[in-house]
Amino acid sequence: MTRACDLARAFADLVRHRRGCLLLEWIRQAEQDPPKPMKGFAGFLRQDLDAIAAGLTLRWGSGVIEGHVNRVGTLRRAMYGRASFELFRSRILTQS
Repeated sequence: MTRACDLARAFADLVRHRRGCLLLEWIRQAEQDPPKPMKGFAGFLRQDLDAIAAGLTLRWGSGVIEGHVNRVGTLRRAMYGRASFELFRSRILTQS
């Protein structure tokens, strides 16, 4: 249990301080005699290592895009069954 807590704290530190360069070392530590769920998590991280390391290293994110996707989804749900596609399209384009 202590090992799992230590690994979780170390991973939280990687995320909080954007230390993507240390991710591979953390995965190696997590794969050496860990609790089973931690080993599975480390294997999952290894599958998409480049994307996760980029997310922990680079400063930019996709928040603006996610905001637009959320806005379009909300508008789509509000207009479902009530309006034509052309009205939906014009509302999206005029709010951009």
